[in-house]
Amino acid sequence: MMPLGMNSPTEPTKRVLVTGGASGLGAAIVRALAAAGHDVSFTYRSSGEAADRLVAELGQAHPTRTITAHALDLADRDALDAFCEAIEGESFHGLVHNAGQSYDVLAAMLAQDKAEAAMQVNFWSLTRLAKSLVRGMTRARAGRIVAIGSVAALQANPGNAAYAATKGALIAYCRTLAIESAKRGVTVNVIAPGFIDTDMMAPYAAHRAGMERQIPAGRFAKPDEVAALAAFLMGEGAAYITGAVLPVDGGLTAMMGIHRS
Repeated sequence: MMPLGMNSPTEPTKRVLVTGGASGLGAAIVRALAAAGHDVSFTYRSSGEAADRLVAELGQAHPTRTITAHALDLADRDALDAFCEAIEGESFHGLVHNAGQSYDVLAAMLAQDKAEAAMQVNFWSLTRLAKSLVRGMTRARAGRIVAIGSVAALQANPGNAAYAATKGALIAYCRTLAIESAKRGVTVNVIAPGFIDTDMMAPYAAHRAGMERQIPAGRFAKPDEVAALAAFLMGEGAAYITGAVLPVDGGLTAMMGIHRS
């Protein structure tokens, strides 16, 4: 693997850092960014074999791109600090914060330690990574930050209090960072997916048909459909889009939740 700080000797590259990039939606985002011409560094927590396979796959598919994988547990604050200190002097065009941790429980039953653990992975790690990278972006007067939120922060759902709170904090932070950095050419946006057809939805397999009937589009999203928006937001065509929260949910948040039949 090429070291994190190595660039092409012939031209400046647009490198993007993706958290949680070894599988599921994260892997789809890494693939979409590589296909769009970016060098990609991605983190993973425990999916080492999947990360190696993805690096090998994209090395063959895009031999001129540099794809690197880095083991990092975003819940480990010391490890996160060390990683951020290592990349602070590096040049990154973009950051996609995709890594996330779920915690489903009724609000009245919420355990603070578990809620704080989810907040660390879903929210605080983003703020730490953004702090490390946004200064370089503002100096370059160009940069893209995309956070993967959730429709859970836009529409209340029983059992989602803690998870929705982490994503709500993420939205508020990104909108503020967007207006603070807009004049320096940095955009900050949130993608709010609905239900995505990944392994994370496996626990809901028995309820899938009923869930899909409640989505106007009638199905879960494909990971590639969400990843395509992340890749677009990294490009020149998205230079005037900032501070936005963009649902990719098949119409779910646009629909009133009460049915007449």
